[in-house]
Amino acid sequence: MFPYRDDNPTILTPYVTVALIAANIAVWVVFQGMGSDPRLAQTVCELGLIPGDLLHRLPAGYSFAVGAGATCEVGAGNTWYTIVTSMFLHGGWLHLLGNTWFLWLFGNNVEDVMGHVRFLVFYLASGVVAAGAQIAMDPASAVPMIGASGAISGVMGAYVVLYPRVRVHTIMWIVVIFRLTVPAWMMLGYWLLLQLLNAAIAPVGGVAVWAHIGGFIAGALLIALFRNPALQERRERLLAARAWEARPI
Repeated sequence: MFPYRDDNPTILTPYVTVALIAANIAVWVVFQGMGSDPRLAQTVCELGLIPGDLLHRLPAGYSFAVGAGATCEVGAGNTWYTIVTSMFLHGGWLHLLGNTWFLWLFGNNVEDVMGHVRFLVFYLASGVVAAGAQIAMDPASAVPMIGASGAISGVMGAYVVLYPRVRVHTIMWIVVIFRLTVPAWMMLGYWLLLQLLNAAIAPVGGVAVWAHIGGFIAGALLIALFRNPALQERRERLLAARAWEARPI
């Protein structure tokens, strides 16, 4: 089930959502060389979050293969800033495009009820909690964690709390492709269920499913602290006025 739009207009211009998307694309193009070696491997090694290195669980000089013929040497103590820098790295075009699409689809409406500064802090906080959840599940891991999906999972958790009944248009493929419109709670609940199933089948591995789960739960809880009641009330009032003006005569 892949969402392509929702029936949820915005009041504010989503400056931060757009800026975050632009930042992720810029990092991919400028720093990661659009996935070319050796720059992709270098950024993953130097700026990706490696739990075992961050927590000094790996011996000095420990190395492992990353990409085609590239090696990553760790063990000196991965620095704290990789918790943030890893949120802006990606492993491929599909990884980048999938994350930025979900951020655009759900981020603009969450920013709408938080305001720009609060939304930025919320996004980063969700990403930090997501990283913490993954680290807690495998603290000695030498697998670099990269991607914006933990923070975006937080945005999705906030969205389902704010707009559980909003209609989300999706496509599904079971032999054939068809379109399906479902409420947000169903679409995002289905996504969370997939993460839980993946975690049950493979608790640790190449996909940071615990970061997804941790980020989603964090976003659902943090929305109570980060939403701006005045903005939310203004949004509801303006949308109600729009609906009244658009009513058939």
